Amino acid sequence: MRFHFKALALALVLAGPAAPAAAQTSAGPAPLTLAEALRLAETGSPAVRAREAQLAAAEGSRREAASLLFNNPELSVERTRRSAATPDGNAREWGLGIAQPIEIGGQQARRREAASASLDALRAEIEDAKRQARADAAVRFNAVLAAQRRVRLEQRSVELFDSSAQAVAKRRSAGEDTRLDANVALIEAERARNALAVSQEQLLDAKAELATALQLPPSAVPEVVGELAVPAGAPLPYGLDQLLASAQSLPKQRALAAREDAARARVGVERASRYPDVTVGLNVGREGPGDGRERVTTLTLSVPLPLFKRNDAAIGQAMSDATQAEIERTAATRDGQAQVRRLWSRLDSMRERVSRLQRTMVAASADNQQLAAKSRQAGQIGLLDQLLVNRQALDAERDLNDALAEFHTTRIELEYAAGWSQEGTAR
Repeated sequence: MRFHFKALALALVLAGPAAPAAAQTSAGPAPLTLAEALRLAETGSPAVRAREAQLAAAEGSRREAASLLFNNPELSVERTRRSAATPDGNAREWGLGIAQPIEIGGQQARRREAASASLDALRAEIEDAKRQARADAAVRFNAVLAAQRRVRLEQRSVELFDSSAQAVAKRRSAGEDTRLDANVALIEAERARNALAVSQEQLLDAKAELATALQLPPSAVPEVVGELAVPAGAPLPYGLDQLLASAQSLPKQRALAAREDAARARVGVERASRYPDVTVGLNVGREGPGDGRERVTTLTLSVPLPLFKRNDAAIGQAMSDATQAEIERTAATRDGQAQVRRLWSRLDSMRERVSRLQRTMVAASADNQQLAAKSRQAGQIGLLDQLLVNRQALDAERDLNDALAEFHTTRIELEYAAGWSQEGTAR
């Protein structure tokens, strides 16, 4: 007995430290919050990473444009052997030269402007891609919240209609209800189970879409935590004038403006290229026989004559690109303002609809459920009346859930269209 007691004590001591570790291992992953979802979406977005991969090319172009001269100098070396009537019979001559093309039309300054504007445009496009990734993640995050809320609602519906069907079955056994009542209750219970299965499938789809936005496998998405709520009577943290003013400084607008500046700078480069480049050269050499060798220094200046090729094709293409960039910027500005106004009107309408559902329909339906249950116990109403009241109450909560999901989707779209921050705007 003493041996068994010692063995049992030793086993408890060894198992003691392992118990917390096993409990910690069995614990699931931490719930996913909106802030974490936005961070994952921004860091894992393929669009953002693709834009960032273009930074090396844009920065290289800017460094190249910032050099002192656009063209490299050309170094030439000559070695000549001449046969002549000299005592040694030949003469060796050599020459060393350097030539540098120089732009005289101001192309270099325009080229620097174009490179800097292109780099600014790319950085603004990266910022816009990050905003797009966050907005997509926020929309899909709220879709998962709405799907989770719908699943809980349908689970409550199953419990409610199951309890009604069981109560009717007992009353029918006692001869108080008819077979028709039992069948009606059974059908409602099966409809509730079917609605629960559909809502669970929709939750799986919503989680898969969220996983795509976060660049995660669907199985790696933990439970999403948050609320779909609209503060009753509380004003929005912004007004229409603020949103319209914010929309003028969108990263997309800045990118288009920078693209237009770069295109106009390229027009200046191509127009200045009509002026020919001047090539300045300096040559130093030794010529003549050994006894009469001379040192020769030559300064050269060459200018091509722009008689036939005047860079018209390149100028025309650059002007077309600049006009196209201006059209895109103007259209984006106009469409952005219209989009903000449209979404603002829609959000205001949906906010009123959600408030009306919360204030009137859902409250009255919940009150009707309590009254119907008491009336059913008192024998004042039948089963069909009670089922109708329960169905209306559940439909009211479904309508509220759908309206809340649409409200937050519209809110996110409005904040993205106006350049408003996504952080902290959803609970």
